[in-house]
Amino acid sequence: MRRLAAVILLLPALAGSSAWAAPPAPPSAGRSVVALARLRVAAPGPRSGYTRAKFGGWDSVGDRCDTREEVLRRDGSHVMTDAQCHPIAGRWRSYYDGTIIRSSSKLDIDHVVPLANAWISGARTWTAARRDAFANDLDDPQLIAVSASSNRSKGDRSPDEWRPPLRSSWCSYARWWVDVKSTWKLTITAPEHDALAAMLGTC
Repeated sequence: MRRLAAVILLLPALAGSSAWAAPPAPPSAGRSVVALARLRVAAPGPRSGYTRAKFGGWDSVGDRCDTREEVLRRDGSHVMTDAQCHPIAGRWRSYYDGTIIRSSSKLDIDHVVPLANAWISGARTWTAARRDAFANDLDDPQLIAVSASSNRSKGDRSPDEWRPPLRSSWCSYARWWVDVKSTWKLTITAPEHDALAAMLGTC
């Protein structure tokens, strides 16, 4: 009886989702082209002073979950979590390279606009609270669960330096990037603009 009671206590802590999901939908390709034209083109600011710590850590979002765990729950299929909101089962499709992953330990949460890129395009002058909000933004398409290998291949690079290996992802990736930069009023470089325009041309 004691063992059965322990199992019953665990069940309410499990949460599941049954379909692939993704970040919040950005504007359409047409609207993204217009938004891209409105972004301010400027030379990148200095990277001096940048550290990951300047953007805080993962915030608590309720249900014992932090931002990272919430993205894993959102972006996977049949995701099950334990009482501490840690994913213990599920499948994820890495949007950048199409890899199917069955262990959350092999996933990274990518900041679509890398924090270092945000720093040199405007975030250097923000308050610590605003930088933390940017790093934990679940309202815009800024966070996505992807394979660790694709995320580390991307690093801090902008679209003129890196594109998703999966060409079919270019349209959404460019729309996500433009939406985040527009929402947070960050600048872009001329090569970044041209690369985004080219990727939007695949939509």
